[in-house]
Amino acid sequence: MITIKSQSVTISGLDPDDLQRWIDNAWVRPDGTPGEYRFHDIDVARLRLIVQLRDDMGLDEAAMPVVLSLLDQLYETRRQIRHFYNVIETTLPPEMHARLRERFTQS
Repeated sequence: MITIKSQSVTISGLDPDDLQRWIDNAWVRPDGTPGEYRFHDIDVARLRLIVQLRDDMGLDEAAMPVVLSLLDQLYETRRQIRHFYNVIETTLPPEMHARLRERFTQS
């Protein structure tokens, strides 16, 4: 179990009230219930990203849902591309790999 207070100590610039608001807004979705949250590595990475967007890039809370949604879409697209690449690597003959690589690098 990781409490909001202990998580805010772990991440520089993270205030417990901000963290609770971000959980309430579903920007971060730890497992568990209030007071008994379990933050996974992906949650911690997302918290660091939100702090960086806010502090280093000056992104305000009104714009945060849009930016997080776009980043989520980008990460999902990258995941799908990796999956597609793995399917190609495991199902097509090796000579096709070279032809595909050549076609994609011409673009």
